[in-house]
Amino acid sequence: MSEVTRAEVCAAACADLFRGDGEIVAAAVAGFVPMLGSRLARATFEPDLLTTDGGPSLSAEPVPLGGPAGTVEGWLPFRDHLWLVLNGRRHVVMGPSQIDAHGNTNISCIGDWKQPTRQLLGVRGGPGNTLLNTTSYWVPNHSARVFTEKVDMVSGVGWDRGAHEIRAVVTNLAVLDFDTPDKRMRLRSVHPGVRVDDVLAATGFELAVPGEVPETRLPDGEELRIMREVLDPKGLREREVPA
Repeated sequence: MSEVTRAEVCAAACADLFRGDGEIVAAAVAGFVPMLGSRLARATFEPDLLTTDGGPSLSAEPVPLGGPAGTVEGWLPFRDHLWLVLNGRRHVVMGPSQIDAHGNTNISCIGDWKQPTRQLLGVRGGPGNTLLNTTSYWVPNHSARVFTEKVDMVSGVGWDRGAHEIRAVVTNLAVLDFDTPDKRMRLRSVHPGVRVDDVLAATGFELAVPGEVPETRLPDGEELRIMREVLDPKGLREREVPA
């Protein structure tokens, strides 16, 4: 296998988000890399994970990014999807415009609520996702503009506001979690070639940093083969995280 790219490290880290989830719906809505990660998890260590074609079809096997649905094993109309949300049978990966140290996120607007400087998506499914489902986040460009001391509006609640479970945050630099006594964001690992100081400089609040920070694991040979030959032969992952 050729050299592992940063995008492939990120995809494997996103796959690890779903480790142990079993038979629940993987809703990776934040971009190509987390979608690739969910399908990689299903194709390897989490075969009971339910994945979709990006629409209402539950795929019988992991579907290549941008490809047809293939064989369908189930139908998931929006009303049934909402039932799964309400009953916690889903793990969603979202993309925050802002996130703070306890995992509160903003996808609605930038600036003061009375007169924001930029209008974004609105809260959309953020409140229900974070209160009722396991939630993780994908940030393709780790910066202090995203990792901010205080979000301008709380669209998705964090650990300090009663979140169900904010499992982890995967970025183009690192993997972060909340495995601390006060559920404050912690640096779990840095990707190969990234220094701890790089992550700290790109984060707008104080991170919890353990005494030794390991490197994020590399995908193994079989995972690379599946990503490159089966799930993403067009290399869409590299557009999201350039080498």
